[in-house]
Amino acid sequence: MNNNSPNMQNLDEIVRSTLLDPYGIDDSGLQRMLGQVVSKGIEMGDIYFQSAEAESWTLEDGQVKKSSYSSRQGVGFRSIIGEQTGLAYSESFDKESLMKAAKAASSIAKAGKSKTLPVSKQSAERPYYLADNPILSIDDQAKIDLLNRLDEKARSMDHRVKEVIASLAGGHGSILIINQDGKLATDIRPMVRLSLSVIAEDKGRLERGTSGGGGRMSYEFFDDDQLCKYAKEAVDQALINLDADEAPAGEMTVVLGSGWPGVLIHEAIGHGLEGDFNRKKTSAFSGLMGEMVASPMCTIVDDGTIPDARGSLNIDDEGNPTERTVLIENGKLCNYMQDNLNAKLMNTTSTGNGRRESYSSQTIPRMTNTFMLAGEHDQGEIIESVDKGLYAKNFGGGQVDITSGKFVFSASEAYLIEKGKLTKPVKGAMLIGDGPSALHQVSMVGNDLALDPGVGSCGKDGQTVPVNVGQPTMRIEKLTVGGTT
Repeated sequence: MNNNSPNMQNLDEIVRSTLLDPYGIDDSGLQRMLGQVVSKGIEMGDIYFQSAEAESWTLEDGQVKKSSYSSRQGVGFRSIIGEQTGLAYSESFDKESLMKAAKAASSIAKAGKSKTLPVSKQSAERPYYLADNPILSIDDQAKIDLLNRLDEKARSMDHRVKEVIASLAGGHGSILIINQDGKLATDIRPMVRLSLSVIAEDKGRLERGTSGGGGRMSYEFFDDDQLCKYAKEAVDQALINLDADEAPAGEMTVVLGSGWPGVLIHEAIGHGLEGDFNRKKTSAFSGLMGEMVASPMCTIVDDGTIPDARGSLNIDDEGNPTERTVLIENGKLCNYMQDNLNAKLMNTTSTGNGRRESYSSQTIPRMTNTFMLAGEHDQGEIIESVDKGLYAKNFGGGQVDITSGKFVFSASEAYLIEKGKLTKPVKGAMLIGDGPSALHQVSMVGNDLALDPGVGSCGKDGQTVPVNVGQPTMRIEKLTVGGTT
């Protein structure tokens, strides 16, 4: 991250000039709206101002065939009594429209008068990413040229590459939040992502490879070195799968690669550690605080403070600074991820994990960057320790049941391990199990922790937010592999 990035004071001024000043909204106006949101009988509430713009470019068959641009803004009003939440929003910044929405949100209270609350500033200590708009970081022709260079690099790597699809996406948004105590917080959030998919053909057989990356940065991150890396990863994956046999089936030792395979931790374990599922006792980890829920080798954290990472936030969507929260430490469950509402109902404090897709969405506890910490073993040592098993280097899609923790994940790149060596690549491997059991079966953890390259998005309750996942190489005993042989 550039050390010359603006401090939080400058961010506050920039956000106010974007979201408040053009509409004549000052602190007294905020007080009036907030007073309605937290009128008598309302226990908690907030106002969420947001503006956001996004663009995307897609190249197919050597040509940019799709491009889009969108811009939206609005204000969300939230009033809470107990477990009841009133949510209303306005896409007009007209003062009358905003007051109507504020009254609608607070209508969950039976009766009462509005309050007058002072406005005070609450900010993170420092920004974890630049405030610059990535959409403006290079011109449109440079974006097209970037995609063409990526296409050329992928095709030049092997004559069997028959199809290349590359997409570039960028976004930039400003938010301003004021909560029931009159505390005001702001953030400016950039995002970029580059995705590549290739199809290779040999003797009538077609296989796909994918790669990409990004984060809270500018398009200038995607230099020639990055483009070469993405092209090689995608092409190598497709070519390896051209030579792959069908995966074996049965219970066996499985070694998971570092980085993106951490999506298993995110889905099968991370969601089960979100506060709302545990308050409602619908998580496989409900009621287990302080107990051993994993091998002593496992320490899992959620950290929203990693510079430039896709899942990082200066503040969450309730204005709380994000944190590094240790969820499982040496196998022991020690924290859930909390937003303000669930923290209050569970008699604890927010961990800075209150997130919402937009001003028109409810705030719920969500992950940011969730990963397992590194252990002491080299990757080669872990593979050499396996007499017969499977090495799942990379993952495709998957499904998880939050209540039971049961999961099914497909390996997009996998190899047999025979007598401590990687041998034949295999395809069609499905990893089947449940998160709690898998954690207890971890027998070796590598020293090669890596986050995914910045491609992940998380869905929950109909809302999608950007996240990172990660882990080191990890050996799991007695995991069921669904294959065809």
